[in-house]
Amino acid sequence: MSAVNPRREAVGEAFSLPAMVKARDLTFEAVRRIAGEIRPGVTEGRGDAIAQEVLEAMGMDRLWHRNVVRFGPGTTETFHADFRPDYVLQPNDIFFVDLGAVWDGHEGDAGDTFVVGDDPEMHACAQAARDLWDEVAAQWRDDGVTGEALYRFANDRAEAKGWRLNWEVKGHRVSDFPHAIYKAGALGDFDGVPVSGLWILEIQIAHPTRPIGAFYEDLLIRAG
Repeated sequence: MSAVNPRREAVGEAFSLPAMVKARDLTFEAVRRIAGEIRPGVTEGRGDAIAQEVLEAMGMDRLWHRNVVRFGPGTTETFHADFRPDYVLQPNDIFFVDLGAVWDGHEGDAGDTFVVGDDPEMHACAQAARDLWDEVAAQWRDDGVTGEALYRFANDRAEAKGWRLNWEVKGHRVSDFPHAIYKAGALGDFDGVPVSGLWILEIQIAHPTRPIGAFYEDLLIRAG
């Protein structure tokens, strides 16, 4: 393993781990509120507007990354892909919400996948992303492995469960705003053991044959 550049896990003078946890919790609350307002007949474009409305109503400081609300086939796409604002959520459909918002000067980042209707493969896909996240996070907590090793493990476990891991989605840094000044790169390319409270583990999977996917992300943090 090569020496880790300490700047990749640097933080600002205002950094507070409790504030990071609070920002994470508020962002997940926003994800849940947004999902609660999305139902069949809503367009993806309206979903994006709902996300902004909810975050502003909750009193966020600002966005640190754009809102990502993807419906149906869009759930297989990455953060940087084009949106489909005219896509209408169907009675049996899947969508995810990915938010990056600043609260009290600290970056919250959270994402989860939701299903409307009773399509069993959609429900299984959404749950599989959460379960895979839990497995990978446990590998980090229990074995203290590098970011690179975490994503190799994630790929192996996804394949074993019959899903395709999106290798383009490899996690990233967060901190007191703005983390971008530290040039930390992706978690999946990090050759050190990630420090608690500074890295977002992202998991995006896709069905092996159908155009549906699922996304889940959360802060890697040790309890206590």
